[in-house]
Amino acid sequence: MRNSFGASIIAFAAGIVWSLGAILARKADGADAFQYLVWRSIGIIVVLELVAIIRRRPPMMLRAFTSGRVMLYANLGLLLASFGFVYAVKTTSAANAAFLSSLTPLMTSIIAFLVLGERLTKVTVITLIVAMCGLLVMVVGDLSAGNQLGNLAALASSVGFAIYAVSVRSNPHLDWSPVKPGYALLMIILCATITLANGRTLLPSASDVVLPLIHGGLLIVVGTTLFNWSTRHLAVGSAAVFAQSEMVFIPLWGVLFLGERPPATTYLGGAIILGAVAAKTVLDSRLTRAAEANDAPVHAL
Repeated sequence: MRNSFGASIIAFAAGIVWSLGAILARKADGADAFQYLVWRSIGIIVVLELVAIIRRRPPMMLRAFTSGRVMLYANLGLLLASFGFVYAVKTTSAANAAFLSSLTPLMTSIIAFLVLGERLTKVTVITLIVAMCGLLVMVVGDLSAGNQLGNLAALASSVGFAIYAVSVRSNPHLDWSPVKPGYALLMIILCATITLANGRTLLPSASDVVLPLIHGGLLIVVGTTLFNWSTRHLAVGSAAVFAQSEMVFIPLWGVLFLGERPPATTYLGGAIILGAVAAKTVLDSRLTRAAEANDAPVHAL
């Protein structure tokens, strides 16, 4: 890949691949969120460990729990992010789950400010206020639908991924690849325990096992691989903007394949949130390039 245009297409494609998981999660209607997450996590572990074997590398899962405290935080962050998003998809509209989860970049800025002492710029504060307005529009318009628990789970998902992002940012030179099988193992333990405690089986119907296996072993792994490839030729912030295609396509799949008809306030609030997130990322990228051109130090945004 020799140019940023091709890398942008790959990042955009990564978002589309990720978005297809929402369809599988809803189509596996015989499995609740906990059963689904058990099998999705198994798919992630099996594929990633097979790849490690093929590449003649040591098992990844063990390193997830022996590489220090911060990697443990990263595992827990992805655990919350994954659990919250799938629970949201199962209990609220795909549009709500997508738009509320897209608050991740802003949540990351807040947590980085609290944990790493990174400066909150005017751009961050303004876009955060705008995004909160979008959130308010969505929640008020959805009050009568009784989906608030699912909405809360989607917000928790954005916080979880922000915790993971800040953990990675704290040591960018560390190999963070073990986190995916690491959090997947934690997810299996957590969701299997909840499932059995509720007297439910860990073996739902065949289709309700195959769909999450495909989601974890194919869509998550392929989407992540595409995104990582794109960042080799594109700034991570720019790649993240193009990968927001996930949050655009999830509501589209909800309308086309899941028969959903969210209220207009969902799309209005979602558009405000996505616009704020995209604007922050673009403005941050421009500020970084301008500072580099002037050979000036750049504060983390």
